[in-house]
Amino acid sequence: MKRNTVMNRFTDKIAVVTGAASGIGHATAVRLAQEGATVACLDIDSDGLAKTRTAISDAGGTCTLIECDISNEKDVATSIQQVVEAHDRINVLCNVAGILRADHSHELSLENWERVLKINLTGTFLMCRAALPHLLKKKGNCIVNTSSTAALGSHPWMAAYAASKGGILALTRTLSIEYVKQGLRVNAVCPGGIATPLHAQFEMPQQADPELLKGAIPFVKYCGPEHAASTIAFLASDDARYMNGSYLRVDGGALS
Repeated sequence: MKRNTVMNRFTDKIAVVTGAASGIGHATAVRLAQEGATVACLDIDSDGLAKTRTAISDAGGTCTLIECDISNEKDVATSIQQVVEAHDRINVLCNVAGILRADHSHELSLENWERVLKINLTGTFLMCRAALPHLLKKKGNCIVNTSSTAALGSHPWMAAYAASKGGILALTRTLSIEYVKQGLRVNAVCPGGIATPLHAQFEMPQQADPELLKGAIPFVKYCGPEHAASTIAFLASDDARYMNGSYLRVDGGALS
């Protein structure tokens, strides 16, 4: 992979990307590094992180790897501290990590409901909370959260996932106005129909009617995670400096 020589929107910036071991997180870490960022790649998957480091190195970029469970408060605090100790600042936080499961809602256990919310929503909150004091040290820094079209449309069998992603949108809007006068921007991306390992793991529950999924399926071929990553990079860049509290769909027109 050749380094992008056209855009260098993140030169001298320190970016933190969660879920960086695979899928959209991996693609986002590589994209930001291609554009000049030093990227702190966070994930629980050490083997996946090693592959991300190789991809970033091949692209001419720079990164550090940190094993982190974003649902663990202590892990998150330690990881953010590591970034600040190594680089003295944080300019961009991209919250991408998350999990997906599908269940008939009347069969969804409380344990599985809480696990999805703990990782997707609480994990995003913990990362934001830990990074905010550092992001607020300089105007023009930003957060990009990863929601989903499941927060916008009617996605069957994904009560926990849709609730967690809807919560991320609400959190995004809250932070965007709370810190607007301190120069921080907070936006979100809503992917749908992206070909990632997470998407490949999706299995409909037994006796589920596939017709109910029609509203969630894009009208074009599923695209790769680099398309969502390019949208995240846009929102994190100065090109989107007049956007705050917004979200962008990347779904092939599924919800159009």
